[in-house]
Amino acid sequence: MAADTSLDKICVIIGASHAGVNVAFSLRREGWEGKIVLFDSDPEVPYHRPPLSKAYLKADDDSQLDLLFPKQNYISENITLCLGKTIVEINKESNQISLSDGSIQKYNKLVVATGARPFIPPIKGIDLASNLFSMRNFADAVNIQKAIISSEEKRVVIIGGGYIGLETAASLRKLGAKVTVLEREKRVLARITAPEMSTFFSKLHQENGVDLLANKNVILIETSEGVNKLLCDDNTTYTADLIVVGVGIKVNTELAENAGLVIENGIKVDSNAKTSAENIYAIGDCTYHFNPHYNRFIRLESVQNAVDQAKVAAAAICGNEVEYDAIPWFWSDQYDVKLQMVGLSTGYNQTIKRIEDNNEKCQSVWYFKDEELLAVDAVNNGKAYVLGTRFIKAKQQLDKEKLMDVSIPIKQTSFLKD
Repeated sequence: MAADTSLDKICVIIGASHAGVNVAFSLRREGWEGKIVLFDSDPEVPYHRPPLSKAYLKADDDSQLDLLFPKQNYISENITLCLGKTIVEINKESNQISLSDGSIQKYNKLVVATGARPFIPPIKGIDLASNLFSMRNFADAVNIQKAIISSEEKRVVIIGGGYIGLETAASLRKLGAKVTVLEREKRVLARITAPEMSTFFSKLHQENGVDLLANKNVILIETSEGVNKLLCDDNTTYTADLIVVGVGIKVNTELAENAGLVIENGIKVDSNAKTSAENIYAIGDCTYHFNPHYNRFIRLESVQNAVDQAKVAAAAICGNEVEYDAIPWFWSDQYDVKLQMVGLSTGYNQTIKRIEDNNEKCQSVWYFKDEELLAVDAVNNGKAYVLGTRFIKAKQQLDKEKLMDVSIPIKQTSFLKD
């Protein structure tokens, strides 16, 4: 089907992070010749989000922002950026959105890329805490940095031992902070990785001076003269000049839900990123989509998913439908460790750990459900990540005995079953 080249048509995109920005530029590549209007409440020119818990914590000003595309590209591609703007309503009957300033924007096609926001747990006293931050945008990183610099004792408590919490801990240690991580579960990364990875990262942080504590459920924060005292349900207390909350996210589905779109663990979309409403698409962290490889619906918080869904939505909007079918991948940088993850480990019943050349900082964990390889976590091990990706995509069965034998080097054919 030929692309819609009508010059008077308008595609409106709500959300200018990885998903929203990439769908805008993908629309041009697919042949959309009408207007493209991109809205976001963040006043900054769209930038990469993963460095928030890493490089941005050490940035002095917004000139160090790693932009998704140079400003000039939006002009040359005729993409209108409307930054610092908040959308309050989607009216799917009249094909228009309403802004908080009372203005109205019509659309022919609408893409919802509203993402997610940090979840702030209902801890008593949290609303009165001094220097309490989450980590979602550049302003958060700048404010955390300023608070650390101005603090004499630099005592930081991070609530939450997921990847954001651990990456933030690593960055703040480099700034000279005294960091304590309080994780409610019995181990860090408990909901997203195997015990082997939890043990590795716990040891890594402890070696770098982080006081990392599991089974710590914060129930009260008392604040006096700018100093916070955090009380856990085991009666232990911790003092902080600064608190960072990293316990998860809340998906931004309110606009879609109020517009009558189907919501199920996010905005439910089909294989072309189309919602339950005509002319409305949704992409990125806010969506609940079907993954053919794993044969189930999933919701992902990842740059890879945002970019891949953006390409699919752009093609579908222009009549060049391409079904979404991608293997998820993620990464995390902490100290001198690069963790690369591919696949989804949910449902695994066996793990195999490999340590290459007797070097703990070059290892991998392979997740299996019976004979099927579901996922691979690779620490400073690009070969394991690349080969794991190939094996998962091809659904190749591996010889587990060979995989366990670290004397056998990682190669394309090393672990395939005869």
